Amino acid sequence: MPSTGDSPLKTVTFFPYGVREIENLWIPLSDGCRLAARVWLPEGAEETPVPAILEYIPYRKRDHTVERDARTHPYFAGHGYACVRVDIRGSGDSEGVLTDEYLPQEQNDGLEVLHWLAQQPWCNGSIGMIGISWGGFNGLQIAARRPPELKAVISLCSMDDRYADDVHYMGGCLLGDNLSWASIMFAYNSCPPDPEIVGEQWREMWLDRLKGSGLWLETWLRHPYRDEYWKHDSICENFSAIACPVMAVSGWADGYSNAVFRLLANLNVPRLGLIGPWSHKYPHMGVPGPAIGFLQEALRWWDKWLKGIETGIMEEFMVRAWMQESVPPTAKYHIRPGRWVAEPEWPSPHIEERIYPLGSCEIASPGQRVPETELTIQSPLSVGLFAGKWCSYSAPPDLPHDQREEDGGSLVFDSAPLTEKLEIFGAPAVELEFSANQPLAMIAIRLSDVAPDDNATRVTYGLLNLTHRNSHETPERLEPGKRYRVRVQLNDIAHSFVAGHHFRISISTSYWPLAWIPPKATRLEFTLAAAR
Repeated sequence: MPSTGDSPLKTVTFFPYGVREIENLWIPLSDGCRLAARVWLPEGAEETPVPAILEYIPYRKRDHTVERDARTHPYFAGHGYACVRVDIRGSGDSEGVLTDEYLPQEQNDGLEVLHWLAQQPWCNGSIGMIGISWGGFNGLQIAARRPPELKAVISLCSMDDRYADDVHYMGGCLLGDNLSWASIMFAYNSCPPDPEIVGEQWREMWLDRLKGSGLWLETWLRHPYRDEYWKHDSICENFSAIACPVMAVSGWADGYSNAVFRLLANLNVPRLGLIGPWSHKYPHMGVPGPAIGFLQEALRWWDKWLKGIETGIMEEFMVRAWMQESVPPTAKYHIRPGRWVAEPEWPSPHIEERIYPLGSCEIASPGQRVPETELTIQSPLSVGLFAGKWCSYSAPPDLPHDQREEDGGSLVFDSAPLTEKLEIFGAPAVELEFSANQPLAMIAIRLSDVAPDDNATRVTYGLLNLTHRNSHETPERLEPGKRYRVRVQLNDIAHSFVAGHHFRISISTSYWPLAWIPPKATRLEFTLAAAR
């Protein structure tokens, strides 16, 4: 059947197979609960069964994701796959009550869904999982349970560590997005199912959700450290549990880009990584652009791992990333200029590590000796107002703006103007020796690209709750006046600094409202010559 593309010219693509859509199909579970599914089937699947692709999320298939689903799943179905979009228990039109993220019940249900799909007359028993955000998480989590039906995963904008690098905490600092995300899920959980699907029981189901879903924010705040609550379903606890191929995808404007590199480095299965300039979006709808033909790329992956067709995708580079070029700072980009770069493995042997000493307000050249200097900073709470959101959802203005306002309340270290282009790819890190005047403190470190006219564009950043300097599981308060050494890793990035520009490291003691502030204003003192 024809599909309307994303172009305003209404370009039409004709698929190899006609597609039949089933508005709702009930999937029965062993405890009597039923999950609601929307299904797209290629013509002839009942006579000649095909592989299935599952998307398993709580975002209401009848309204919130209906437009996105209509762009994605018919494409795969039109190329010979049974596509199934399932509302998680207690969400959308599915029965039950949803009380938190990534519960054991959710994965148990997912295993039953996979088993049920494999038994359908239109499915040949070979299944893949695709999903963005929540669906990217549970694709990996369910893969770690090793269901025999699951042959491959495409995980977008997801995370391997639910505590250290998710929407809740970053470097042990409580994120502002923790509150906004809790509010979003409170709103979802307060919505009723559709009476056209569930019938007269809609009101009873709705009241059960209102009474039973709870205040998730309270749960998250009761776990400020990396305890068993967060370790559950953090696949970094045991990367080897995943035995099927994984494609990991994200964007530099998204909050979940770091996991792509850890998955590539730690999984021991066929794997690919793809990072574009995008925010929290599927890449074929990617903003900032350029968007790509991601459905075509995903089809090559599915054809390889679900149909056994040699598409050549595994003969290409392990990781492909958008090398972003220098641009003036703004809170909204339609397009991020750049180019694609690729590496055959990760970590890459082609990337050179350089160490730049930090001197008095300067970034020295590699190998240069700098005199020992002590500098202090106590940042105003206004530092962070130009940070943008932890995760961009393409709802501008939500990207970081000109960093000069932030730099006024920070310690600033500038390099000399570059005489030639300098490109970085990976996770920069800053090592510091410091003391604090309070037992509780945080640090925010930003790397910026500074143009000759002094416009400063944030390239990447990192946060650390300094009581977590040794462990997220067992924090240790600071002893005021005592010196400590700490390493702060910034977010992975690919960025090209052009000749004539210089790069800047900025250090602050607050980053509000992106991260929650310490209970008391804190002054940090840094001993340079030991910093880099």
